[in-house]
Amino acid sequence: MAKRIGGRTVRLDKGIGVVGYGSVVGQKEGSGPLGNLFDEVVDDSKPLDGSWEKSESALQSAALTRALGRAGLNADGVDMIFAGDLLNQCIGSTFGLRSYGIPFAGLFGACSTMALSMMMAAISVESGAAQKAAAVTSSHFCTAERQFRTPLEYGGQRTPTAQWTTTAAGAVVLGVGGRVSVSDICMGKIVDLGQSDANNMGAAMAPAACDTIVSYMRDTGTSPDDYDAVFTGDLGSVGSELLLELVTAEGYTLDSKHLDCGKMIFDIERQDVHAGGSGCGCAASVLCAHILPMLESGRYKNVLFCPTGALMSTTSGQQGESVPGIAHLLHLVSG
Repeated sequence: MAKRIGGRTVRLDKGIGVVGYGSVVGQKEGSGPLGNLFDEVVDDSKPLDGSWEKSESALQSAALTRALGRAGLNADGVDMIFAGDLLNQCIGSTFGLRSYGIPFAGLFGACSTMALSMMMAAISVESGAAQKAAAVTSSHFCTAERQFRTPLEYGGQRTPTAQWTTTAAGAVVLGVGGRVSVSDICMGKIVDLGQSDANNMGAAMAPAACDTIVSYMRDTGTSPDDYDAVFTGDLGSVGSELLLELVTAEGYTLDSKHLDCGKMIFDIERQDVHAGGSGCGCAASVLCAHILPMLESGRYKNVLFCPTGALMSTTSGQQGESVPGIAHLLHLVSG
């Protein structure tokens, strides 16, 4: 049975493992430092059937198909699927996964959705509610720009703190067994320090990442030195710098262990993405293309995966609201 550790951490004891995973990205991501690691790089120069949203749904479908293939499963071998994206009512997930016929739960954790969906899938398998459960998420540069900022045709200027929403999707299938296990989970709290600049997501999310990471360390009596790496999602260069300062103020030194998916997926100097990558698909695709294979091979033994999300909407921004942040954490182990 799962066991509560400290105030917020839950330890799983059934050996809930990753039995399959898949990653699909667009051309810009495929041209980045991790380009040769993704399962598939798609031509995203034209919208599918005239719709960028349909293109994003296709990313989710392709990522799940890759994950099922790696797991040696058909859709009927998965009992539940947890998925979400950045679009209103999570339509990227709904329409991308409707043909699979798998019992579906839509989730919204913004860019933290990969950790949130894996957390729900792991709990379902641990409890016996499912033998196999999948976690899927995606983002798309063009759909995010249209919904949260301005349509691409407008040609608006991007601020130096802005990040580039990745065109990417990741999918993971969890079950008992596998070479990579989910050891602990730590659900994040909503953290809001009043940051209201929608073009500076890193500053909005860094306090939430600090809150979750520090809470996990205190719950488990560990420090950053106990892990091969601590991965955050989508803080970019601005948010990563803030995170290190915040964690140091809490008495931990994270510097040498910290890696951010938003900084890893693009070459910030060469690809002109300003502060780095963002979007649900950023952390999801880096997890499935880099982190999980490194754990499977034994090059990583022990990592923390902590994607971050900005819990905003177009409506909240128009009402002058601040941008609350959240971060969920998974402790992943090899063997």
